[in-house]
Amino acid sequence: MNQHEKLNYVEFAAKDLASTKSFFSSVFGWEFVDYGSEYAAFSGQGLDGGFFKADCCSQTHTGAALLVFYSADIDATLNKVAQHGGEIIRPIYEFPGGCRFHFVEPSGNEFAVWSEAHV
Repeated sequence: MNQHEKLNYVEFAAKDLASTKSFFSSVFGWEFVDYGSEYAAFSGQGLDGGFFKADCCSQTHTGAALLVFYSADIDATLNKVAQHGGEIIRPIYEFPGGCRFHFVEPSGNEFAVWSEAHV
């Protein structure tokens, strides 16, 4: 249900739309709806959104917002990210209340994954 004045949708650039879709499908189980050859939408992932064909990407070192996934098994998620073409740019590290790692997906967009504890 859409809620008044609440975040509802996020869009990312994708240099390689096919590789980005394959990555998110393989690692996180996402399904996409294509709208032409230059846009793919996803839904049911906590926040709906899409990827559009472009030669730029979203990374925190340039001031971009960071979207963070939750994982009940951060080691397994890190392994899936690496196995399916994600680049780990900041290995698992602890912070008060949990731990997280950062990765870049095939089109260059940066994301993070957090968990309460690292076993």
